[in-house]
Amino acid sequence: MARWFTGGGCLLAVLALLSAAFWAGASAALDPRDVQAGQALFARNCAVCHGESGRGDGTSAAGFATKPADLADGRLMNDLPDDFLRNIIENGGPAEGLAPTMPPFRALLSAMQVRQVIAYVRSLARPPFRAEEHRSVATAPHAPVQPIFFNHIVHASSFQLACQYCHAQARRGTAAGLPSVERCMGCHKIIGAQDNPEIAKIHEYARRGEPIPWVRVFKVPEFTYFPHKPHVRAGVVCQTCHGPIERMRVVGAETGRTLRNDLMNLVGLRTSPPPLSMGWCVDCHRDQNRRGAQAPLDCVTCHH
Repeated sequence: MARWFTGGGCLLAVLALLSAAFWAGASAALDPRDVQAGQALFARNCAVCHGESGRGDGTSAAGFATKPADLADGRLMNDLPDDFLRNIIENGGPAEGLAPTMPPFRALLSAMQVRQVIAYVRSLARPPFRAEEHRSVATAPHAPVQPIFFNHIVHASSFQLACQYCHAQARRGTAAGLPSVERCMGCHKIIGAQDNPEIAKIHEYARRGEPIPWVRVFKVPEFTYFPHKPHVRAGVVCQTCHGPIERMRVVGAETGRTLRNDLMNLVGLRTSPPPLSMGWCVDCHRDQNRRGAQAPLDCVTCHH
C-alpha cells in the first residue's frame, strides 16, 4: 500500500523518517524503565482525570459530560497508533477530533516523557498490548477539508465500526454511499453531544434538516462503470482499493492516471499502474483470476 501515500518533498520525507525512527522505540517491546517513568508522569499529570489505573475514574472525571476514556481497555486501545496517542497528549483532544476536555501537554512534557507515558498506558491494556502488531498512522495525500472532522482511526480502528455501517450502499449498489445525518446521530445523540464541537456540528445539521456536505475523495471517470456490489460479494476488502482507511485521520488519495506514469511508459520504462487507473484494475482482475476467481476482462464490463 506504500504507493498510495507517495507525495511530498524530500524535506517532508526526511522529517517523516526521523520521526518514525524516534517513535520506533514505542512500537518495540515495552521497556520496563519507560513504563516505570511513565507511571510517575501519569500519576502527576493524568490520574486526576483518568484515574490511577487509567479507567477514567479520576477525581475530576465526574465533572465531565463525556467520561475520560478507559485507557486499560485493550479492545479500544491496542489498535490505536502511538502517533495518534502522542498527538492527543501533546496537542489535546481536538487534534484528533475529540473533546477539548483533554488539554494539550506539549508545554509540560518533553517528547521523551510523552513516549514514556504512552509506554505506561500500553502496559495497562487488557487484553495485553502486543508490540509486534503495532501499526502506524497512514498519511493520506491531497486529503480535502471535510465539514466535520471524522477521524477514521477513532471509528474504524478503535471502535472497529465496519465500513459498511457508514457506507451502507456498498453491498447493494454502485456507489458506497455516505453516512446521513440520521446515521451519525444514531450514535452521537449521546456520545460527545455536550462537549465536542465536531459533534455539535452534526447536531446543527440535524436541527436544520440539512445533509452533511461531505467532500468526495474517490471518483472514477464518468465513462467508467464501477459497481461496488460485485466486489463486496467477491470478498474484496475495502482497503484493497481505498488504502488503510482505518489508520487515516483524514481520507485522501492519489488515484487515476498520472503524467509521470504516462511519460515513463512512453520511454519504455514499464512501471506499476497508479491506483484506480484502468491498468491497475485490470492487473487486479488478472491476479484474482490466477487464484481461481472469474473477474471479467472485457472492455464492456466497465465501459458501456
